[in-house]
Order: sequence, then structure tokens, then C-alpha cells
Amino acid sequence: MKKTSISSKLMLAAIIYLVILGAAALAAPYISPYNPTDQHLNDRFAPPGHKYILGTDNFGRDNFSRIVFGSRSALLVGIVSVSIAVAIGMTVGIIAALSRGIIDNTLMLIMDSILSFPTVLLAITVVSFLGYGLLQVMMAIGVIFSPVFARLVRAEALSIKTEDFVEASRALGSPVTKIVFLHIMPNLMGKVVVQASITFALSVVIEASLSFLGLGTQPPTPSWGLMLKDARNYLVQAPWMSVYPGLALAMTVLSFNIIGDTLSERINPKVVKK
Repeated sequence: MKKTSISSKLMLAAIIYLVILGAAALAAPYISPYNPTDQHLNDRFAPPGHKYILGTDNFGRDNFSRIVFGSRSALLVGIVSVSIAVAIGMTVGIIAALSRGIIDNTLMLIMDSILSFPTVLLAITVVSFLGYGLLQVMMAIGVIFSPVFARLVRAEALSIKTEDFVEASRALGSPVTKIVFLHIMPNLMGKVVVQASITFALSVVIEASLSFLGLGTQPPTPSWGLMLKDARNYLVQAPWMSVYPGLALAMTVLSFNIIGDTLSERINPKVVKK
């Protein structure tokens, strides 16, 4: 009971943080005291204070405004890339589970081939092929994580389609589409949502990594990864340049991981409640 209570409180805190982050991203133009691309050269490396809440960077840009606007890139990449991964993964997984045979083997071979590459290295390769930019990053991340959902959906669909209610629906002459949308998909969405929350966190990290390497969000668009890239040469002179965007990135990833882990415990019947 104590463990469950702690998990619930952590999940509530994570949800509150993400709601605040999402609201800040939507209202960025109204809550940011400065334009994130405006350069105040007379205030370069200004420490956190009354004028600049989180200080300024090497170009005199306000860190708070850039972090708030940078949350837009992070959340947009997470939402779009996870949506792409879920759409591709669920389609491939269900087709493989229902087809079996050569179609199943071929589809899973393709998915396993994608999974065999290191995630960041594959993301760099795909982005380099598609071109640099936020749209390319979202497409790359979506394709890279689609095999995770494909394997999950296939495994769950194989189990669900042998259940009595599915067999009964098939015996009554229900078409395949009705069985899929009425019986199979609703019963596997719980685990898909859990995986989506974890994948969201990974997508945010990869977007920041690609931006740090100069392959993701391009200047002057604010991005947490770009902020960390700019800060790497001023870690001693202006530590606030790296601390605050790093904390924003870490808190966002941690929040999604907490939500994913808590949901996983709640929907998994094998977890023993203590």
C-alpha cells in the first residue's frame, strides 16, 4: 500500500509538471519576457537575477524565454514522432499477427533489422539522408521506434485473437476489420499507451541529441539541445547556460518515465501489490 501511494504521488507530480510545461509551451509568446532570438549584447553572460530570471547566454539571449520556447520543439517532436511510430507499428503488428506465415516472417524481419542498429546512430543516418530540420527528425524518430510498437502489438494480438470472445465473434461471421477494431485493438491499447509514454521520453532525448550535434532543430529556433550545444564552451564562465536547459530536459524525461512505469505496474496483472 505504501509503495502504491508513493507511485501515485510521483505520477501526480509528473502529470502536474507536464501540464505546466504544455501550458507554458502553448502560452510561450505571452509568458516569455523577451523574444527568444533577441540579442542583448550588452548583457552577455548576465547571471540569473531580476532582469533575466535564468540569466543570458553568450549572445545575450534570455535563457528563460529560450527554455519556454524550446519546450515547443521537444513536445512537438514527442507527439508527432510517437504518433508516427504507433501508426506504423500497430498496422504492421496487427497485419503480422493476423497473416502469419511468410507475411508475418517478412514484416518481423524488417522490424528486427531496424532494431539491430543503435538508436542514435540510426537516427543520425536517417536525418542525414532526409536532410536537417525538425520535420526530418520527427520522421526519423517515428520510423526508428515503430518496430518496438510492431513487436508489442503483434505479441498482444496473437494472444488476444485466441480468446473465447474473439473466437465467438469469428464463428458468428464477423469480418476481420470488426474483430480488429472491436475486440483486438481496445484490449491492447493499455500497453501501447504505456510504451508510448516511454517512447515519448526517448524521443525528447534523441531530438536534443540531434540538435546538439547540429542535425536537428536549426538556429535560430530555440531548442534545449541547441542551448546545451552553445553552453558547452562556457561551463565555468556561465554554468547557468547548461544547468537550466539540462534540468528542463531531465525533468521532462523523468516525468514521462514515471508515468510509463506507474501505468505499467497498474495494468500488469503479474505485479504483486505489497
